[in-house]
Amino acid sequence: MARTSTDLLSLTALQQAALVRTREISSEELVRLYLARIERHDQPLTSFVQVLGARALRAARRKDRAATRADPLPSFHGVPVGVKDLNLVRGAFCRMGSRAFRWFWSPVDDKTVAQLRRAGFVIVGKLSTSELGAMPVTEPEIHPPTRNPWNTDHSSGGSSGGAGAAVAANLLPIAQGSDGAGSIRIPAAFCGLYGLKPSRGRVANAYGLRDDEILYTDGPLTRDVADAAAMLDAMAGLSVGRPHTAPPPPRLFAELARQPPKGLRVRMVLASPISTVDPEVKDAVRRAARALEELGHHVEEVDPPEGSIEEFLPIWQFIVGTAPVLWASKLQPVTRWLAREGRKLRGPEVLALQHKLAARHLEWCEGADLVLSPTTPAPAPRVGAFASDDPVRTFFAAAPLGAFTAPFNLTGQPAASLPLAMSSQGLPIGVQLGGKPLDDATVLAVSRQLEEALPWAGRASPVARAA
Repeated sequence: MARTSTDLLSLTALQQAALVRTREISSEELVRLYLARIERHDQPLTSFVQVLGARALRAARRKDRAATRADPLPSFHGVPVGVKDLNLVRGAFCRMGSRAFRWFWSPVDDKTVAQLRRAGFVIVGKLSTSELGAMPVTEPEIHPPTRNPWNTDHSSGGSSGGAGAAVAANLLPIAQGSDGAGSIRIPAAFCGLYGLKPSRGRVANAYGLRDDEILYTDGPLTRDVADAAAMLDAMAGLSVGRPHTAPPPPRLFAELARQPPKGLRVRMVLASPISTVDPEVKDAVRRAARALEELGHHVEEVDPPEGSIEEFLPIWQFIVGTAPVLWASKLQPVTRWLAREGRKLRGPEVLALQHKLAARHLEWCEGADLVLSPTTPAPAPRVGAFASDDPVRTFFAAAPLGAFTAPFNLTGQPAASLPLAMSSQGLPIGVQLGGKPLDDATVLAVSRQLEEALPWAGRASPVARAA
C-alpha cells in the first residue's frame, strides 16, 4: 500500500521503525522527509543548531542494508532522532548554547549518544539548549531564541527547548533531552508533548560521571507514551546494552506501560509557595484527577510542600559553576553570575543542602503512589519575557517555571509531563505525574491510562500541520 509523506510523518517513532524493519519504507526515505521539513520549517523556530544531513543519509543507507539481513533489529532501527547540544556526537560541534564553546568539536559520542546509536536511531542533528542548560527558556546569545511551534511569539521552554520545538513541529518523530530541574518536562509542557525524566541511576550519565547524587539525567520527548517507554528501555540499557545502577524492572518498560494499575493513592497539589498557578492550569490538573478517579484511583488534594527559590539557588549555582568553562567572559550575564557564585561554594555543604531538601520532599510524598500537579504554573511565556539588564532579576523571574519540576530532581524520583489540555489562547498545558523512587513503571503505566482517557494524539501545532 502506497503511503504519502503526510502518512509517514504522522506515525510514531515505533510505527516508523516497524515499517523500516519490514522494508515497507526505507530509512533513507524517512530521513529525507525530515531533512526537507527541517530545511523548510526550522528557520523561525531555531530548534536545530547543526543539521548533519549528509552523514544522516549515509547512516540511513547502512540501516537499509542491515534491514535486508535476517539479524534481529533494535527497536528504533532507521528512525531519525535529534540530540541536545549539551551532548557529544562524534564529528559534530557541541556548543552548549554558549559563545564560550563556539569551536568545541567532539571526536567521540558520549554514553547517551552511544546508546541511541545502539537502539538503531539515525542522528540527524544537534538541538538547541539554553546556555549550559542553566535556564528554563532557550534564549542564548549564540543564536536566536528557540520559539514555540504553537505560537512563535512564545518560548519552547528549556533547557531542552530545541527538542521540544522540533518534535512539536514534526521536524522529528522523537528526541533526546536532559533534565536537571525540569529541562525535559518544561519544554514538553510548553510544546504539547510527553516528556519523561527517569529515576536517578536509571540512565547512565552521559559523561561517565558518578551519578548517584547528580540532579540531571537524560530522557525522551515524544508524542506518545509508548515511544517514551521504548526509548527509556534503550537509554537505560534494558533493550540494548546493559542496565545502569538502578535495579532493572521485571520486564521492559514498554511492556509494563501497557499494564494498567488500579487503586493507587494519588496526592494532588494545585499551588506552590514560589509561584501563582494559572486557573486554566489548575482546571487541567483537576480534569486529570477526575479521570484518575474514574479509573479507580484515589485522589486527595493536599497543601504544597514548603520551599523557596533562595534555598535551591546554591545547588543550582554550584552545578553551573562546575561546568568546564575556559572563557567565562563569553558567558551571557545570567549564566556568568550563576557560575561565579557557584565557584565560591563548597561541595560538601551543597550536597548536605541537597540531602536536606530532598528528605523534606520525600517526607511530603510519603504514603502516596503518585503526585499529580501542574508541570509549570502557566503556559509558555512570550520570548524575552524574562530579559533584564540584571542577571539576578532574570534568574528569579524565570526560576518559578521549575516550581513543580525541580523537587523531583532533588530526590531522583521519576516524573513525566503529559499534554492533557490547551489554554484559551491556544497554548498547550502540561500536567505532571511524579512517582515513588525508582518506580518509572507506574509513572509510565498511569500516563498510558490518562493518554487513553484524555487523548491528545489529534492535536498538532500549526507548524506540524504545514505541508
